[in-house]
Formats: sequence, structure tokens, C-alpha cells
Amino acid sequence: MGRRLLRTLALPAGLAMASAFAVVPDAGATQPSVTADGPELSYVVNVRPGHGNAARAERAVGRAGGSVVIAYDRIGVLVAHSKNPAFARTIRAVKGVQSAGATRTAPLAAQSSDDIATERVLTAAEAGKAAARATSAQDPLEPLQWDLPAMKADRAHEKSLGSPRVTVGVLDSGVDDTHPDIAPNFDRKASASCLGGVPVQKDDAWRPVAGESDHGMHVAGTIAAAKNGVGVTGVAPGVKVASLKVAEPATGMYYTEAVVCGFVWAADHGVDVTNSSYYTDPWLFNCTTDADQKALVTAVGRATRYAERKGAVNVAAAGNASTDLAQDEIADDSSPDDTTPVPRTVRTKDCLDIPSQLPGVVTVSATGAKGIKASYSNWGRDVIDIAAPGGDTTAYQPPAPPATSGLILSTLPGGKYGYKAGTSMASPHVAGVAALIKSTHPHASAAQVKALLYKEADATPCTAPYDIDGDGTVDAVCVGSKGKNSFYGAGAADALDAVTK
Repeated sequence: MGRRLLRTLALPAGLAMASAFAVVPDAGATQPSVTADGPELSYVVNVRPGHGNAARAERAVGRAGGSVVIAYDRIGVLVAHSKNPAFARTIRAVKGVQSAGATRTAPLAAQSSDDIATERVLTAAEAGKAAARATSAQDPLEPLQWDLPAMKADRAHEKSLGSPRVTVGVLDSGVDDTHPDIAPNFDRKASASCLGGVPVQKDDAWRPVAGESDHGMHVAGTIAAAKNGVGVTGVAPGVKVASLKVAEPATGMYYTEAVVCGFVWAADHGVDVTNSSYYTDPWLFNCTTDADQKALVTAVGRATRYAERKGAVNVAAAGNASTDLAQDEIADDSSPDDTTPVPRTVRTKDCLDIPSQLPGVVTVSATGAKGIKASYSNWGRDVIDIAAPGGDTTAYQPPAPPATSGLILSTLPGGKYGYKAGTSMASPHVAGVAALIKSTHPHASAAQVKALLYKEADATPCTAPYDIDGDGTVDAVCVGSKGKNSFYGAGAADALDAVTK
């Protein structure tokens, strides 16, 4: 277990502030009056990492009308709450503060699940038919998992199931560790709830409760459902899986403070791979030309880089808007998604989907049962790093029998199983392959694991013309070579190569 770098702040009374954090703004700056008549919002405040700078910023936060919730000194990020409508503007004027911004537009305690709405729970009759078709080497529902042979995971499992010394952290809506397919591989020590930006392990806080999203549970099963004669099989059924709960229970929102906490906790608790099947709310794209959004990019970017420095490979979903992320401008009519969206056009050179478009993060597009880019999947030259099964509608990409659905089958809370589709489902397939690579090469750095992930991918040429619905109209244009293009990046993730090369 790594050293914990999370801590709440409680400075002794009268402790002198370092000169780097003078609470008087620069000469000529106009300091807004401190009031507390607005809705309470959450903020990130970014300072120079290390050297106690985050702790020394507490008084400045208080003078600006806020209170510090937690500080991550190693990455120089504080989470603060304030009812001062001018808090961000005020704290940004303080010497030593590099950036600051509201993480939401809705008040505290008031998508973003990134899966396609088409989903259903597996029936008992379907389960019985699948079990009757299963071989002695398969789990009962494995005949319905077309995604495993699509990436040669079934053949990989003949060589290796992955190492229990490798842990994949699922930053999502929570994981039910009592599920019979998850319990054998669950890593409790590396699991926590990060809601509000503060890690909590008490009372199994990492679990989804009744009525909450089952998204994280589906993701976890795709990665590491145990090969134990029960239900489905994960891509890496011998590795451990940890739950980092970052989605708000009531709204399903993935806010910056929780996402930062998830990456830092994972880094400090020995997680080898992280999976992020979401975008950070409330902005579909965070633009560095906006002072608030720039602070969010900085905070999450510092957290992902910190996790990578500690050895974690960060994998993320590319998104489901059927959009070319490499075009110069993109219309965004969904942001902010926690209050009233205001349509805008964003420039891709300034605006990022985080965490998936942050430097160093593995960005994953989705394919269907025919190995073609899924109808909903985003794409983009020099944006997509790799592709993996995410499912598509049966009409577009029907699977070969005995599979009956073109969606992805995985675990659901309460011992259930169900189908979903999305780049949310593609990303955990890649996270599973990364875990197999780490199992095969236990001393490999994060950079080396990523290099092998791309090198071992099956080069996939552009699909051209791409008319996924067969109506005679080209739905997307792929550009690039067989080994690097805008639909599939380096190609399709290969689980067999992960355990044999």
C-alpha cells in the first residue's frame, strides 16, 4: 500500500501563512466583497504541488468565503465549498493560486452514465439455454459472450487468467462485492467511496445502494468476473477489482472532486489499472479558455498523471455521441448537464472530454459483433488509441450463434446479469487486457504496459465506406493507415497476445 496523500486540513490557530499565499490580491486587482448569500457550490483550487502549499492555502480559502474539505498536497489540489458567488474570482486573485473553478453549476446535495439506453436483464430461460450450450471449459453464460472470442480472451484463458497481484480500479457508480462473480476477486483494501472528494471505506461505502446506477457493476464484471463455474467470465478473471465510487447517488453525476479523489486513492493503494467509463460532469467538454473549466482540466489532469507516475495505466471511454473528436469545432448542446444546458460550439484545440482526452490516458472506441466501429462510438484521428467490443444493436451487427444479442453481457447488482452497450463497455475490455499484460510483465511500468497494449493490438484497417445502418449514406469517415486510424487507433485489443508475448 502506498503512502496516503489525502488529508483534511486543520491548521493550528495563529499559524503564519507562507508569503507565497498572501491573501491580498496583486496590486491593481479588484477584490470582490466576501458574501455568503449564494447557493453552496464545490470548487477545486490548484496551487503549486508539494511543499505544503495546499495546506498553506487554507487561510486564503477562508478569507475568500470558503472552507477546505480536503487537500491533496502532492498534486496541489484543494476541494473547497463556498456560498460566496464571487469565490472563484476572489481566490484566483490570491498569490500562489494557479487556477480555481466551480466543479458544478447546481448547488451541493442537489450521463452522465455513459451507456446506451438499450439494456435488459438476462432472463432465467435465456440463462438455462446458454448453460446447456456451455462446454466444460466455459462458465454457464459464456456462450452468450461473443466479445470474449472477438478479442481472443477465451484462448488467452487457456494460458493465463491473470494474476491476483494485479488490481483494476473501477471509477464508477459502485461495485456490489457480494455478487458471486465479483466476490472472489474483490479488493476491499483498495476500494472506497470518493463522493464529495473525500475517501470513505466505512460500511462498505463503495457499493451501489438500491435505486443507484448499475453501470459500475457491469463494468467490473467485464474486467474481472471470476472463472468459477458461475455466470459470466471477465477478460481478466484472475485479477483483482476495486471499487472507487465517484458517481453521485441521486443524480449519477461524475464531478471533478470525486474523480480526483478516485485517481489519487487508486494511486496510493497500489492499483495497477484504472477504468473511467464516463465524462466529468457537468461539461461534456472542458475548455481551457474558460477560467472555471480550465481549473477542472488541471485538477483531473494532475490526478491522472499522479496515478500514472505511481504505476497505474489509466483507461477511458471515448464517448457515445457518434462524433469525430478530431474536427476543429464541435457543437455541444448538453452542457452544463446539472442545470440548464446552453448550446455552444467548442474548439477542439481548447476543449477536452476529461479524463479520456487527457495526455497519457488510453482512449477507447467501441466495436460491435462484426468488428466494425459501433454506430454510436466517437472517433478521431490521434484521439482514439485502441478499440474493443462495446456492442451495437443486433440489426447493425448481429452476433454469431450461440450468442443472441449484439450487446455486452455482464454482472449486475444482486447476483443478476444483463446487457448494455457503449464505449463504457469497450473501455473495461481494454482495462482487462492491460491487467493481463501487467500480470505477464509484473515489473513493467505504466508506459511499458501501454506500449505493449498498442503493439499487441490487431491492426484494423479503416471501414470505408462506413454505412452502418445500410441506408446508402456514409455515416462517418475513417482516415489513417491500417496500424493507426481514426476509428480503431492502433487496432483491436488482443487478450491472447497479452499473455503470450
